[in-house]
Amino acid sequence: MDRMDDTSEGAAPHPQGPPGRPLDSRAELSEFLRSRRARLQPQDVGLTGFGRHRRVPGLRREELAQLAGVSVAYYTRLEQGNGRNVSSEVLDAIARALRLTDAEHAHLTRLAKPKALKKKRAARRQHMRPALQRLLDSIDGTPAYVVGRRSDILAWNAAAAALFGDWGELAPKDRNWARICFLDARARDLFVDWEQKASDIVSYLRMDAGCYPNDTELSALVGELSVKSDEFRRLWATHDVREKGHGVKRMRHPLVGELTLAYETLRLPDDCDQSLVMYHAEPGSASAQGLRLLASWGRDASSVGSGTQ
Repeated sequence: MDRMDDTSEGAAPHPQGPPGRPLDSRAELSEFLRSRRARLQPQDVGLTGFGRHRRVPGLRREELAQLAGVSVAYYTRLEQGNGRNVSSEVLDAIARALRLTDAEHAHLTRLAKPKALKKKRAARRQHMRPALQRLLDSIDGTPAYVVGRRSDILAWNAAAAALFGDWGELAPKDRNWARICFLDARARDLFVDWEQKASDIVSYLRMDAGCYPNDTELSALVGELSVKSDEFRRLWATHDVREKGHGVKRMRHPLVGELTLAYETLRLPDDCDQSLVMYHAEPGSASAQGLRLLASWGRDASSVGSGTQ
């Protein structure tokens, strides 16, 4: 039979505290651990299930504590948000027991040791070196942009504007992938697998929240999207975290039709919060031809725009 403190885990947590205030690191730690535990079944980790009717989803606390080699009381305190004085060795053991990815492991460590993180890093104003814009402009025919914290779009080239839309027409605060994805209907039309794109963006915001728990702008963004978008609220509650990486996106562009594009994310060496993202197509493919048409259209639009200033 489950312990009393396990039976209350079914309630859906509120996505965050009051808008504009820092996220509660203790609540984030508690909810993250519960969500990771809920996705594992005893048979997934070599344990024998106890009884046919389990009153909590996934592993019980005592089962996870057994796997991690810690006492149930110790793990319970940690899951209740009390990560003070927890050792890296214990966090490593819990991460192994929960089968966390590298990104999830790093996120757990940041949540459990926010004071140490606060001493090391403070969210600073986002500035992009002018040379990066010149680099973007020199990348002809390949959509490329620089994205920073909170999924803010900091700079882009003409090919990116042709592919995604002219972000220059947006107010600075709206040049943000999360706002675009969840609040602009055109994004749903552009991305064939919009759900995956949305999930990726939310998982990146979760990583940022772990890195900068006192970022009030991030908290305000999460609060705004939680109010305006049911989909965002649902995805935020999953507590999934991922690093920006590489992959393939299928798009349905209004001018050139369907495109299958690979993307690569390159973290900038002098600012780990900024990344260069580039999209490309397989040579000789219909998508490559579509990109060439878009690039030509983007150059023409850019030339007309610069000639009218």
